[in-house]
Amino acid sequence: MNAYKYLIVGSGMAADAAVRGIRELDADGSIGMISDETDKPYARPPLSKGMWKGRPFEKIWRGTENLNVDFHLGRTVTELDPAARRVRDSQGQEYAYEKLLLATGAAPIRLPFGDEDIIYYRTLQDYQRLRALSEQGQRFLVIGAGFIGSEIAAALSMQSKQVTMVFLENAIGERIFPPEISQFLNDAYRKKGVELIPADGVEKFEKTGSRFKVQTRSGRVIETDGVVAGLGVRPNIALAKSAGLNVENGIVVDDHLRASAPDVYAAGDVAMFPHAALGKMMRVEHEDNALKMGKQAGRNMAGADETYAHAPIFYSDMFEFGYEAVGELNSKFETVTDWQEPFQKGVIYYLDGGRVRGVLLWNVWKKTKDAAALIAEAGLFKAEDLKGKIKFE
Repeated sequence: MNAYKYLIVGSGMAADAAVRGIRELDADGSIGMISDETDKPYARPPLSKGMWKGRPFEKIWRGTENLNVDFHLGRTVTELDPAARRVRDSQGQEYAYEKLLLATGAAPIRLPFGDEDIIYYRTLQDYQRLRALSEQGQRFLVIGAGFIGSEIAAALSMQSKQVTMVFLENAIGERIFPPEISQFLNDAYRKKGVELIPADGVEKFEKTGSRFKVQTRSGRVIETDGVVAGLGVRPNIALAKSAGLNVENGIVVDDHLRASAPDVYAAGDVAMFPHAALGKMMRVEHEDNALKMGKQAGRNMAGADETYAHAPIFYSDMFEFGYEAVGELNSKFETVTDWQEPFQKGVIYYLDGGRVRGVLLWNVWKKTKDAAALIAEAGLFKAEDLKGKIKFE
């Protein structure tokens, strides 16, 4: 049996950050990392952003192997016994721990067909597979118009590929952007040559040779060289649930990132945590949260006993448009737009019950701290109060 002072299940960015947090306080404690991925920790955002703009491949590696970690890759943890402080993996190997971190991440939502041929874009292997396809094929179908769908469609279009997007919503990013921004993005993507098929879904999938034929619910037939799906993700909670931990839409943790069993912590995409500024339990599937939460979990595992009070940010790039955001972006909220130039540069405030719950910084940079501070304010705001609230040039 392998025995570790610190055992981490998962090898994503939260797992890497946890190792760094541990090493800030404990230079020598043994660390084991188990993951179903075969690659050591790497940065995920470049897979749908910078790697398509010429970022060097080797820049994605996190360098976790330089921090004295034992890796057990290509294996899934199938059993967790919190009372015995033991886990077992898919190869029958057992591990003992003193402190355990569950950084199991999330898994893509899949369609009920075309399982092996549709790329559910999330991992380095997914990037490598799509990159190889893009070097040979010309026509691509992207299913979904959320974060991954919009970024991959833009990335492929910038590689001079013919891209078609099929999505259930009426517009790109409809669930988070105000209607006028979503419609603007529809127009912008069409001007870039991307064909949009909104308010529709994929009904049938057929492979013919090396190409694919996809039929939508409305009867449209699309022939393509590759199919990429970005339909959202679900947290990987099965292990925690089977071990009797408190799970909801994620593994429930307290403000120190402790799960409901002694010396078990959770961080990253899988963790449902108390968001200090918003005053509610949340799960955040973005890089900043993975890095900050993972590091804090590692520090607390090593004895820091610190509160996780960070307000996570997130960001995206779509052609020449980019943004950073803080808090809860929900298109159903009241929104107040403060444009310097419409759809080119501005700040959008999201209000619920008179409180600012989210801030979208559209082509505005280095203002996330101001946005987080505004969300933390308890005072009630009216639309006129917010114009110019966050100053930008």
